Amino acid sequence: MAAMSGKIVQNVCLAQCSQQNRQFRTQYQRDSCAPYTRTLLPFHGGKLAWTGISSMQVHTLSKYQSAFVNHGHGTVYCNAVPSATAISSLDKVDFLKLQNGSDIRGVAVAGVEGEPINLTEPVAEAIAAAFAAWLSKKKKADTPRRLRVSIGHDSRISAQTLQDAVSRGITRAGLDVIQYGLASTPAMFNSTLTKDETFLCPADGAIMITASHLPYNRNGFKFFTSAGGLGKAEIKEILERAADVYKRSAAEGSLDGKVSSSVKKIDYMTLYTSDLVKAVRKAAGNIEKPLDGFHIIVDAGNGAGGFFAAKVLEPLGAITTGSQFLEPDGMFPNHIPNPEDKVAMKAITKAVLDNKADLGIIFDTDVDRSAAVDSSGREFNRNRLIALISAIVLEEHPGTTVVTDSVTSDGLTSFIEKNLGGKHRRFKRGYKNVIDEAIRLNSVGEESYLAIETSGHGALKENHWLDDGAYLMVKLLNKLASARASGRSDGSKVLTDLVEGLEEPAVAVELRLKINQSHPDLKGGSFRDYGEAVLEHLENSVNSNPKLQKAPVNYEGVRVSGFGGWFLLRLSLHDPVLPLNIEAPSNDDAVKLALTVAAAVKGFHALDTSALDKFVQAP
Repeated sequence: MAAMSGKIVQNVCLAQCSQQNRQFRTQYQRDSCAPYTRTLLPFHGGKLAWTGISSMQVHTLSKYQSAFVNHGHGTVYCNAVPSATAISSLDKVDFLKLQNGSDIRGVAVAGVEGEPINLTEPVAEAIAAAFAAWLSKKKKADTPRRLRVSIGHDSRISAQTLQDAVSRGITRAGLDVIQYGLASTPAMFNSTLTKDETFLCPADGAIMITASHLPYNRNGFKFFTSAGGLGKAEIKEILERAADVYKRSAAEGSLDGKVSSSVKKIDYMTLYTSDLVKAVRKAAGNIEKPLDGFHIIVDAGNGAGGFFAAKVLEPLGAITTGSQFLEPDGMFPNHIPNPEDKVAMKAITKAVLDNKADLGIIFDTDVDRSAAVDSSGREFNRNRLIALISAIVLEEHPGTTVVTDSVTSDGLTSFIEKNLGGKHRRFKRGYKNVIDEAIRLNSVGEESYLAIETSGHGALKENHWLDDGAYLMVKLLNKLASARASGRSDGSKVLTDLVEGLEEPAVAVELRLKINQSHPDLKGGSFRDYGEAVLEHLENSVNSNPKLQKAPVNYEGVRVSGFGGWFLLRLSLHDPVLPLNIEAPSNDDAVKLALTVAAAVKGFHALDTSALDKFVQAP
């Protein structure tokens, strides 16, 4: 274990910063802080320093920040000295609008018309301080030492700026920070479970700075404790706390500079990836290189998943030539890092075929989702990925219940229940909803080992219900390795064989029907109320049609079978949109289902049905 001590890369002390770098301080405050504080807050480099959860002072480090780095000793001084300059006001921010289910999402970078920045550094700092206060209250009796929070980020261009802001918010609230730098969302949760003081683990809380596959100008936060990811109610509470912190800072604006907390940089991903390697070796009977000779290509989409090729596959003996877009680039120049995206899947499929590889693996930006491609170019994503993972899990745990989101196919249900002998529970859209339902089932005595969404979020009971795209792919690697150990030499065919018998529709479409929130039909009400009215009317019209059958058990929207297929109309979790999913054995049957919906919603004039109209009118 002594050899691992080198993983502590840097220790950045924030203690007693008011006594340091006096030679820089006077000139910095005179030449830098005064003019820039007036013009830059809260955008373009405005930063906040904290004395506590309710007090902060503006410091505009911007390009001058490098003057405060003592390169010889690896120490950064925060310049948190007393100042007569107080914060007189801060821009109003609707913190609750930053909530995106169990995540926080916002615009962090200017450049997209009509999308003003709302995830500024002061906002991020307030959110971090609110999380620190929430965590302190939750953990106050659990540990005698000062609480510590790990922070990681994906490849987004705003990542470093937000990491700095979040670190300030947490340290000013009196908690220690451990920065991981480029990391994956699953690794951040894992850091709250790992017991290894060499890596300063376990962390009491963790923050991942990410906005998944959203465009380059977005960013956000995911929060974890050892109990898992925070839920919607907890995120709302933190945002309410943050709004209060942000508001009070404008009124108080005092700073005493007494900070005893620290920021340390740790290479935690080395530990996380070594555990993935050990899992595959164990599945193959503790063979050092169980993937020796396998040619496996990784497509990281310029997100955070590039580590998988060199740090997981190669130590296991796999050949990774042809892997692509492994370098982090927050502008995502090649394709969206999203296993659901057709362009992304086409890119990894082409790479597999061009390189005659055995398997292709693709990740989303923060590696909590994934998909695969076999040697023939067959994609394992959405329903097919669920079928594949279900087959593996049901071999290990016969009869278990597989929990999925609401848009999975009828063919998948038949495959899980009739072909695999398991149970399929179709629940609400949203990965946290799916995971929480699986946990609930286990708590009431119904065994469930897998919770997985069509988006690629997949969580297993054996892995602490963590939706980990890398671990999901490890389950496939385990299958390849164990098959090789047992004498099979047909590569990824062992995976393809597992989904034989899965009935797949000839037509599968998703149409998005937007609600115009300014339309007079809403009569001042919310889009959610309007959407619910649409669904209620559709349900009533279905009940009167003998050719259609409403799903006997359904937890979201209106799901209906008919004409050999099915449709589901539901209200988006966060947006003024009614997504319509249709699957059918032919285009004619899909159109018949679409016409049923079109007839039911035609009286709702605030609903944009142009996508639906285009579909039914297509030749």
